[in-house]
Amino acid sequence: MRIMRHFTGWLILMTLSSTMAWANVKPIKFDPARNRLIAYMLSHQLPAQHFSHIPFDDALSERAFTLYLRQLDPRKRFLLQSDVDELEAFADHIDDELLRGRMVLPDAGMQILNDRIRQVKAMLGPIMEKGFDPERKEYLESDPKKISWTTSKKELADRWRRVLKFQVLDEYLNDIDKEKKKKNTPGGKEKKNISITDSPVWKTALATVRERNLHYFDRLLKETRQEHYNRYFDAVARAFDPHTNYLPPTSKEDFDIHMSGSLEGIGALLREDDGHIKVVRIIPGSAAERQGQLQAEDIILSVAEKGGKPVDINDMRIREAVSYIRGPKGTEVILTVRKPDGVKQVIPIVRDVVKIEETYVKSTVVTGHGGEKVGYIRIPSFYRDFNAPRDAGPGRNVTDDTRHALVGMKKKGISGLILDLRNDGGGALTDAVDISGLFLPGGPVVQVKNSRGMIRILEDRDPNVVYDGPLVVLVNQFSASASEILAAALQDYGRAIIIGGEHTHGKGTVQALIDLNRNLPLFHLKKYDDLGALKVTIQKFYRITGGSTQYKGVEPDIVAPSMLDYLKTGEKYMDYSLPWDTVQAVAYEPWPGFSFAVDKARNLAERWIGTNKKFQEIKELSEKARQRREKTKVADFLAGMEKERAEAKKAREEAKAAGLMGAGLDDDLNGKKEKKSLLEQVKDDPFVGVGLLLMDHASGLRRARDRDE
Repeated sequence: MRIMRHFTGWLILMTLSSTMAWANVKPIKFDPARNRLIAYMLSHQLPAQHFSHIPFDDALSERAFTLYLRQLDPRKRFLLQSDVDELEAFADHIDDELLRGRMVLPDAGMQILNDRIRQVKAMLGPIMEKGFDPERKEYLESDPKKISWTTSKKELADRWRRVLKFQVLDEYLNDIDKEKKKKNTPGGKEKKNISITDSPVWKTALATVRERNLHYFDRLLKETRQEHYNRYFDAVARAFDPHTNYLPPTSKEDFDIHMSGSLEGIGALLREDDGHIKVVRIIPGSAAERQGQLQAEDIILSVAEKGGKPVDINDMRIREAVSYIRGPKGTEVILTVRKPDGVKQVIPIVRDVVKIEETYVKSTVVTGHGGEKVGYIRIPSFYRDFNAPRDAGPGRNVTDDTRHALVGMKKKGISGLILDLRNDGGGALTDAVDISGLFLPGGPVVQVKNSRGMIRILEDRDPNVVYDGPLVVLVNQFSASASEILAAALQDYGRAIIIGGEHTHGKGTVQALIDLNRNLPLFHLKKYDDLGALKVTIQKFYRITGGSTQYKGVEPDIVAPSMLDYLKTGEKYMDYSLPWDTVQAVAYEPWPGFSFAVDKARNLAERWIGTNKKFQEIKELSEKARQRREKTKVADFLAGMEKERAEAKKAREEAKAAGLMGAGLDDDLNGKKEKKSLLEQVKDDPFVGVGLLLMDHASGLRRARDRDE
């Protein structure tokens, strides 16, 4: 074993609090005793506080090791198989390490990794000086899960040769594209009498890639011992479930990044994912939402200021990546992203604050297929102003705004309502319950089970119904948490028919923040620096019928093709997510008013979807995207890369022609974008079209009933 350090010391169990107080703090220096204390607390508090009460045993240790190894070298570009074999000796001993306070793995991993980084750094010069044959037909596997660890330095050098070749070709083609735009000339190659490798553009690409990687290696080598321990602790926490984390102490600003991934200036939530910075969600009303091209599941590859050089953020920690993306309001940041189907796209976003008005409930009235008036309400999130002064009322909230929209549309004589919860990531649980009460005459809405097995039933206690007509709910894979609770309740009561993809996100858990510094004996408070915090899953949601919204999400009554169908996104695709299970159902009275006959509605919708041009385009484009996503071996030669770029460009043009680029945006001839009105968006939306079809059918049923009466 390269490193075998034995730590001793007294460890004291501490009581945890679910509240936190954060202030700007200085960077934490490495303190073995402090880390032993954190380790002991994690080993005792995680099994005790976590919803599942998973025992901290060898099986959990192996989970933690898998996550640790993945964050240590996520793209398998440094460690050899022999290194992995050496580290795997710790795989089922992490529980023992933490309990005894004798942590060896983070030190061993750091030393082995840094040794390999230095070796790869030394390989860089010879590889770049030897150069590359741009026409040599080779391929590069882009999915690290499909490649093995290299077995020798020679094999490692060849892997890096292919990686560097790809980077040089990519940089070369980017520069050629820029030159073409400047000169406005066709063709992708330089003067025919000059070979590519002798051209100035190729030499510039070589120099750029060399400089970029030297900076990358230096950045990795500067990671501190404490940072390695922090990620080790986080791997232990994430072994319990993907929403449980160890949060190291940092400034309040950085804490907010850990908790929400908020990218101040563009408005996106993100996370670190296997060495990449991945977009989780676009914030309603943000600059990114208004621009329309950055979407959930996109991977941000590089960041540049307008007119500046791109900075590669692969394998960059989230805090550092955010520092490049942030900037003053009104300035432009250029993001190069890789879409889930592998297509690269350059996205310019003008930094701005979130437009609060755009985050609120939106509504309009649209004319149905049979000429009837149908209401449409979009709920972007379950917002609530918890900071409003008590004497000033409850503050603005999604329930009151939805009620106001319903009252206004009823005055206009709507005969049906479409409630749009697509891309709604959730928010205040109380509002999921309260909004259900706008459509139901009271009753249970959701069951909440805590880590002690106690179940609390949340009910709507208001017998008044604001809207009692036909109701359609739209969802997709990014409908999560509170939006899933609302959709599930309306489905279970038979109050609404649900339309969407195969499932919603499946986030049916609640997390609490636990400050590791609370209730410490005074001598410990003085002795150790800030210990950080835990974000722990403590509760789980269940439908009134007993099934959890966790993992499976909500399965729509009518499944329609969407551009998201090829995405493997949602709780079921996350590492070690909590499983779907059931509790006892609760008593409730089904909705006594109008209900869609689900089987008849499904047959009607499926026939219409099968002949609808827009849905056929969506289905075709989604299938092409799925094929691109599964094709993880990318060309590593000039002709192949040019072909793939042409195919990607064609795919974007097809999506644009089908009206599927961005959210409610139109491109003009100058490439600028204009926001469509809500009514224009609704009219062009094929999912709304299905809802209107069902409303027309419902109106026909009511007319027939009225004639019979």
